[in-house]
Amino acid sequence: QVRLVESGGGSVQTGGSLRLSCSASGDTYPFYCMAWFRQVPGKEREGVAAIHRNGTTNFADSVKGRFTISKDNAKNRVDLQMNILRPEDTAVYFCAAESAYCSVKGGLFIYWGQGTQVTVSS
Repeated sequence: QVRLVESGGGSVQTGGSLRLSCSASGDTYPFYCMAWFRQVPGKEREGVAAIHRNGTTNFADSVKGRFTISKDNAKNRVDLQMNILRPEDTAVYFCAAESAYCSVKGGLFIYWGQGTQVTVSS
């Protein structure tokens, strides 16, 4: 019933910006926690940003000051604004929702999107 669909990925130059969106549908939205993760083949999944329903946010150290996360309950959407992109930001980015521990450092997220590719060229 619950679906998360990412959009906004693409290829950009170093220093550029992208805005990812995650549109949610289903019975449980608005969620108490939504987050963005990313993964490169052969590497562990990395939490990027998370936002609690009360507005509290947290970020991976590698993206602090460059990325922001926001939510729009009216549109059932959570966005990830990515600025000053670096080649090391290249990954598949996944939207996730509903972890009791709303942090990029852990938690068991129940719902996941299919992912969207972000490629940053040097």
